[in-house]
Amino acid sequence: MAVLRATPANPTAGVASATGESGDQRAMPPELGPNSLAVLSGPTFLYSDARGDVPPGSIGGLVHLDTRLISGWTLTVNGGQLLVLRARTIEHYSAQYVLTNPELPGLAPNGLAIRRLRYVSDGFHERVELVSYQPEPVRVELRLAVDVDFADLFEVKSVVRDRSAQIVRGHAADGSELCFSYRNGDFTAETRVRCATPADRIEGDDLVWDLHLRPREDWLVDLHVPLAPGLGVVEPVRGDIIDVLQGRADDPLRRWTEDRAVLRSDSQALECTVRQSRDDLAALRLDLEVKGQRILLPGAGLPWFLSVFGRDTLITAYQTLVAGPALAKGALLALARLQGEACDDFTDEEPGKILHEARSGELTRTGQKPYGPYYGTADATQLWLILLSEYWRWTRDDETVRHLRDNALAALRWIDEYGDRDGDGFVEYATRSPEGLGNQCWRDSPDGVCFADGRIPVLPLATADVQGYTFDAKVRLAELFDGPLGDPTLAARLRDEAGTLYERFNRDFWIDERGGYYAVALDGDKNVVDSKTSSMGHLLWSGIVPPGRADAVVRQLMSPDMFSGWGIRTLSAEERLYRPLGYHLGTVWPHDNSLIALGLARYGYRAEANRVSLAMIDAAEQFDHRLPEALSGSDRQRLLFAIPYPTACSPQAWAAGAPLALVRAMLGLNPVEGRLVLDPAVPPEIGRISANRVRAFGQEWGVEATGSSGHVWIERS
Repeated sequence: MAVLRATPANPTAGVASATGESGDQRAMPPELGPNSLAVLSGPTFLYSDARGDVPPGSIGGLVHLDTRLISGWTLTVNGGQLLVLRARTIEHYSAQYVLTNPELPGLAPNGLAIRRLRYVSDGFHERVELVSYQPEPVRVELRLAVDVDFADLFEVKSVVRDRSAQIVRGHAADGSELCFSYRNGDFTAETRVRCATPADRIEGDDLVWDLHLRPREDWLVDLHVPLAPGLGVVEPVRGDIIDVLQGRADDPLRRWTEDRAVLRSDSQALECTVRQSRDDLAALRLDLEVKGQRILLPGAGLPWFLSVFGRDTLITAYQTLVAGPALAKGALLALARLQGEACDDFTDEEPGKILHEARSGELTRTGQKPYGPYYGTADATQLWLILLSEYWRWTRDDETVRHLRDNALAALRWIDEYGDRDGDGFVEYATRSPEGLGNQCWRDSPDGVCFADGRIPVLPLATADVQGYTFDAKVRLAELFDGPLGDPTLAARLRDEAGTLYERFNRDFWIDERGGYYAVALDGDKNVVDSKTSSMGHLLWSGIVPPGRADAVVRQLMSPDMFSGWGIRTLSAEERLYRPLGYHLGTVWPHDNSLIALGLARYGYRAEANRVSLAMIDAAEQFDHRLPEALSGSDRQRLLFAIPYPTACSPQAWAAGAPLALVRAMLGLNPVEGRLVLDPAVPPEIGRISANRVRAFGQEWGVEATGSSGHVWIERS
């Protein structure tokens, strides 16, 4: 057979062509510094340094719908850079930067108080305020240097093509507006920088104001960059910039968060972490219209993945069902709408397949990249079925499930006809696209699946986690066909198929050596890929592990080689390719650990589940209660504090969803035949947990638990 390895199908395209979350493989442009700030709303964000500047050539800028509309935004006074006194975000969409001046020609140090206020909504809004505290009148040249490159977001994290010759400038002669436009075939983009106080002159692409300030005189200018509407744009906050930053404007975010479940705990760390998760999930919302119905679902993460994803969106929706069903329903409907219908080698599309990623930038729109959408994932289809089942278990929403019946059947056909490429009963993957992902499980970096000795396996791969998801999806789908979908014959067939997969998987993936464990995969030659990975915990979550083997699996997961003290590593430290900052080769991922905690709880290993949960909560405290996408796998006792993965997304959706899943594991909270069942094992370090407005079965519930005692009640029908 032809030998393919789990790298991008076109090696000459470079790893950057394989999108997904292959973070440690990408060559990054200059960072913005340790105190960089981002403001974001839906698919729009502005990423700047602590001055509020976007230095040209950095990864910063104003990005809307995968296109960078501003690549440089630098404010100077009398030719000098400003000094940062303090800068911070106010809400996820707003920020304040408090600045002053160094010693400059004609200006004593700290003679000016400068404040920049900004927010992102239906456009980018910024106010620049100056107050002079010089004892005498002063002349001040205030200059805003603007750069625009219209780069595709994929280029921002690799190499940006020079479009300067194709960018048309049409700046207003009266200093009130800078205008940039770009066209490539059917793709167009435009940036307009509007000034409420016109500049005294425009030099190149710089707005310049010549100010004469008396002692204690203040001055301000409001700037506005309007944004075109499009896929995923959320309902904006509107109002005067001061009203927005001080919370007096009408804020759809506030209305959304006030309608969510509320958690309280004796543990301030847990309470603050869950509150931060709620705010981050609100920040990452995308607003879509599907068949005339408005739905919300989470984008994957800032800055690289503010878009519709399959796997990330589905797992986030699963994690957050305990807080309400809206995101899960939105994810199900949106991804069903975009379900594969044909075979397309460039996009890895197949009938019934759920997408991996959807983009709208120039490289996608002009056909250079396959993300319109891209279907290179082997697990999103099963995860969609799992979420459909879990949504129904929490809501008993028969109508939505019946509405999605054809999509569920199409997904099932994909698993059996396209997922199982060689008829051996396992779902395998291999990309056909020259721009596609080699690895199409969640460990989707080129070396994310490897042998214990470091070799990279040949494609196609059947990974363990994908088989677990397939087993769980068929068991759950059988429940739906016994219930609202009304086909008991198909339900019986699905249970038989799940049983056959259970037996075959436990025969072929189990390794007796090294204490007993599950292989991470079978390769294209049916060799057992023998590295120890966190995927074993996903098998517990899926229920495919026989009870007699659970002890061995748990011992592996909680061993010093796997458990770092901050969480369970993606790859055991015993393996040759292990490194603490390897993207899937030893890092600790919060979403990964949240699924493992649910799996441990499912099999009755509550103390181990709590150990994982407490480690994650401790890690969140290290980062102002926001879990990053991934952490270093370095031993906790050695380094004493947690280390984030260098290019981790923050906020990131399934990291934000992880604390809610951990709470569910501690509470043992599950929907069972139309009622909420509580089986708590809350660790002493957490104390009491209570929650209100928990939504299930069209009702609002209250939950309270301490230790192994607790109760649930209906608050409102």
